[in-house]
Amino acid sequence: MSETLTILVTGWHDEAERELLRRSAPGARVEFVPDLTAVPSLVETADAIAGHVPDDLLAAARRLRWVHSPAAGVDTALSPGMLASDVVLTSATGNGAIPLAEHAMLLMMMLNRDVPRWLRAQADRRWDRFTHDELAGRSVGLFGLGGSGLDLARKAKACHMRVLGMRRRTCSPDPAVDEMFAPEEFHRFLAACDFVVVTAPLTAATKGVFDRAAFEAMRPTAFFVCVSRGGIADDEALLDALRRRRIAGAGLDAHGVEPLPPESPFWGLPNVIITPHNGATTQATARRGLDILADNLGRFSKGEPLRNIVDKAAGY
Repeated sequence: MSETLTILVTGWHDEAERELLRRSAPGARVEFVPDLTAVPSLVETADAIAGHVPDDLLAAARRLRWVHSPAAGVDTALSPGMLASDVVLTSATGNGAIPLAEHAMLLMMMLNRDVPRWLRAQADRRWDRFTHDELAGRSVGLFGLGGSGLDLARKAKACHMRVLGMRRRTCSPDPAVDEMFAPEEFHRFLAACDFVVVTAPLTAATKGVFDRAAFEAMRPTAFFVCVSRGGIADDEALLDALRRRRIAGAGLDAHGVEPLPPESPFWGLPNVIITPHNGATTQATARRGLDILADNLGRFSKGEPLRNIVDKAAGY
């Protein structure tokens, strides 16, 4: 008889969610633990863990074969120990694609129509009508064409925008994307955009790629929007471009330092809209993430291929 699988699930789950996960892995021992450091003996005998596993515990988990990250981005999960191990890492990629695309549309519309001006007028009880822009006819460049990027492409197309795309890996053409650019065409891609939206993961290849030269390549009337991960834009280069009005403005949900410190100069820039990495914080995102985990629990317990396996070398 084969040995019973032990699966640890971290974080808070209500009883209905726990029951769903237990049912998804029939025959396995599914333990719910708030903190792995409190149960080192369980970690040592675990076959799979859903949650973040520190390197010291990873080294002690002699039976561990699979770790599932509840986040879509895995830059924090790819520790030196994880990179060096044979443990399979999966993620919840795709869980927040829809709300992230919605959030990018929100930020584009707020920037495009100068919504902060209306909010200031409302606070002053002042009737302030002005001629503003519209999205129709504008071009949006998507840096990253994963789940959120493709969903945003379709939303932007519905707003009569021209959609440009760039990603590291080749992909099948999507009807919502009018033109694809190769990585070596980065600056030409930027020069063609009225909006540049970052939906890519933070990896060794994307870290700091939006440097001074990148912002110089953008149109002075263009807006920069980041909804995926901070650190893809060099903060000093972005600050300089915004202060000099080298670009028109920015909508930032993901930041190089989080939480964004009160002393950060980004807060005080009049051409910046800041949200607290909150674009995908919806109940539906959490539910989709739970469903991805449940699906993988079933696959793991049956010895089937897992979903959303992370390419550790690529970083996503």
